[in-house]
Amino acid sequence: MTVTATSPCPLIVAFGEMLIDFVPDIAGVSLAESTGFVKAPGGAPANVACAITKLGGNSAFIGKVGQDEFGYMLVDILKKNMVNTDGVCLDPHARTALAFVTLKTNGEREFMFYRNPSADMLLKESELNVDLIKQAKIFHYGSISLISEPCRSAHLAAMKAAKEAGILLSYDPNVRLPLWPSADAARDGIKSIWKQADFIKVSDDEVEFLTQGDPDKEDVVLTLWHENLKLLVVTDGEKGCRYFTKSLKGKVSGFSVNTVDTTGAGDAFVGALLVHMAEDANIIHDEAKLREALTFANACGAICIAKKGAIPALPSTSAAHGLISNTRAK
Repeated sequence: MTVTATSPCPLIVAFGEMLIDFVPDIAGVSLAESTGFVKAPGGAPANVACAITKLGGNSAFIGKVGQDEFGYMLVDILKKNMVNTDGVCLDPHARTALAFVTLKTNGEREFMFYRNPSADMLLKESELNVDLIKQAKIFHYGSISLISEPCRSAHLAAMKAAKEAGILLSYDPNVRLPLWPSADAARDGIKSIWKQADFIKVSDDEVEFLTQGDPDKEDVVLTLWHENLKLLVVTDGEKGCRYFTKSLKGKVSGFSVNTVDTTGAGDAFVGALLVHMAEDANIIHDEAKLREALTFANACGAICIAKKGAIPALPSTSAAHGLISNTRAK
């Protein structure tokens, strides 16, 4: 799909955290063993906002960072990526969140977070840019903003404002267990807003965590379905993804690439799919168009894992189409 400047794109607003990921410059070593780190902007909702604009879409980010050098850097990165920052607050009393991300040799990750508390946790309901939310066609969020107050109340208020305005709610729980008090608290917190979402994307690992069942089994996945849901997508890494609507279900193959860092792959996938959904909400009823959008999203996720970091690795539309074309030509 190509978006042109002559037709203003529908707005997608992403809500939640933005932080700095410090990624070891050598894979397969512990944080203690690492001698150097690559500084990379991250935070799932912010990654999604940047993924959208890199693909020609229109996005805004709502959240809070510290009034510090890292906070200014993150706001600048959003602006450079053409993301609307009217909903971003700077906190003079709290630091921007940091995460140290250990890369295993297969590109999978382990996290160590520095948030005590960080600025993103302190966003208040009174600081929400509600007018910006109401301009959106899609309101996207994760679960990390549900962990503590006052951000949890701000998150719920933002969802309520979006729902009342008839805006599509998009949810990627993005499970990060080290941030929750316990696994049970994470399950309960993530599921507390589950039934309000119109679109949910989960990974196969998250299906296993949330259901405590086999993520490969359809009946297990469908325990996550709810009557208000329009589309449920399960990502299965390089195997691709599975999709479920009220009347459709199926699988879309993925792309095999050299894995460097899986950070941001799911966000690239979500951003790509949301761009398509914002342009044509009816794709959930048209299986051919839905499969085309999911193939494109799979390609975006695959390209992202071939580089370190999240936002720096997000693909362009031409790169995604190139991967699809090259794969089909083989």
